[in-house]
Amino acid sequence: MSRVTVSRKAHFNAAHRLYRKDWSDEKNDLVFGKCNNPSFHGHNYDLIVSVTGIIDQETGFVIDMKVLKELIKDKIEDAFDHKNLNLDVPEFKDLNPTVENIAVVIYNKLRPMLDEKFDIEITLYETARNYVTYSANNL
Repeated sequence: MSRVTVSRKAHFNAAHRLYRKDWSDEKNDLVFGKCNNPSFHGHNYDLIVSVTGIIDQETGFVIDMKVLKELIKDKIEDAFDHKNLNLDVPEFKDLNPTVENIAVVIYNKLRPMLDEKFDIEITLYETARNYVTYSANNL
């Protein structure tokens, strides 16, 4: 039985501000620099959701990509696209919306929607050169 990884790419635009409420303005500026802009700043995020599993002998699929596409749209794109992550997305009310934390939030939103037989991995590009990868296997 072959284990195969399939991936779906998605995109969303969102604004955020990196800062900690419990730190002084000076410390936030020192640690987060221009990403601490009180007026926020935005990114064009590219998301790759990878699902690894056994190829179903009946369908030939690991997972129906239409199902994966709809899950990403419903749970991630609709929730994050053209939003201010700090203000509009409940998961970031008390969580700094770094690219690392955004990837973990995305994983946690998708993991319960997919059968446990699948391993999933999230790759999130904040810029063309800055990206993170997260999966439960990272723990």
